[in-house]
Amino acid sequence: MSDNTRQRRLAALSACDRILSGTRPATMRDRLADMEAGGDLDGRPDFYGDGPVTTLEERVADLLGTEAAVFFPTGTMAQQVALRYGADRTGRSTVALHPLGHQEMHERHAYAQVSGLRSVWPTTAPRNPTADEITELGEPVSTVVIELPLRDAGFVLPTWDELTAVSAAARAIGARLHFDGARIWDSTPHLGHSLSEIASLADSTYVSFYKTLGGISGAALTGTAELASYARVWRHRYGGDVFQQWPAAVTALAGLDRELPRVPDYVRHARTVAAALSALPGARVSPEPPHTHRFRLWLPYPAQALNDAALALAEEEKVWFAAGWQDTDVPGIAMTEITVAAPALAWTTKEISEVAERFLSRAAR
Repeated sequence: MSDNTRQRRLAALSACDRILSGTRPATMRDRLADMEAGGDLDGRPDFYGDGPVTTLEERVADLLGTEAAVFFPTGTMAQQVALRYGADRTGRSTVALHPLGHQEMHERHAYAQVSGLRSVWPTTAPRNPTADEITELGEPVSTVVIELPLRDAGFVLPTWDELTAVSAAARAIGARLHFDGARIWDSTPHLGHSLSEIASLADSTYVSFYKTLGGISGAALTGTAELASYARVWRHRYGGDVFQQWPAAVTALAGLDRELPRVPDYVRHARTVAAALSALPGARVSPEPPHTHRFRLWLPYPAQALNDAALALAEEEKVWFAAGWQDTDVPGIAMTEITVAAPALAWTTKEISEVAERFLSRAAR
């Protein structure tokens, strides 16, 4: 996407009165309002991780029921530390990853390039590995990574019984279990258990503060006090011990207060939205019903036609349907990710169908 197209799309989305997928882009003034909501701005800023950063760490550790949590500027850094910790503690340089997982798809293989680790794939199926697949790994591994939900497979989750079985299987082969929980906030409705119950199955969990929660940036690595002590040392060595990070911390606290309680509503309404979209001619939704408030939608049109239609609808009617379409391996079929958040909650099935009809009529021109 060219810079001009991106700016035009952002401007159109910002001006929309109604949004089905996603949220209105935040301005810097919006971020300042989040800071007001997330903490006492008359207090002192953090100094290398105290103050509001410590408050956030304690809040997250309490939510996930862990001994400690350590703030990181990025999730990529947090996950490298988690994998390095496992390798150092077990003496094993191999980790079990999914080929669609974040470490393989979006971190430029930092675990290998920076830490000298190597990976083995328990499965290539578009889902997280099963307990049997963990048990049948052909070599010892230091850490088994499970991404909750597995984003690049379509935001899919295991069942609670499947997840508990994977936890037991990882321990049985002498491996640590690490949850890539960037979007673990979205996972509680499908799994039917609290954040602390989910995190209790793993030795460590990474969470993101801008995914779902809408913070500026930042992440946390949670686990034992020993892991936290190790993580603080390696955070410094990786260059992540930043002088002040209070803006990220207070917007994360605001997100925990505002967005986290609404996630169950988002997930419930995502099922309504998905059902309405799956009824469109030639449409396919996956997973159906959605496991979280995000899912994938395929339509029988070229991506360019759908992106142009989304932009035209936004500029002409001030209604945002869905954009970010990408062509697939099947000619004439495009896919996008749908995110059901606060702006979508007011949409009825009838309204979704009516707007979809106008959207598709533009795509067919």
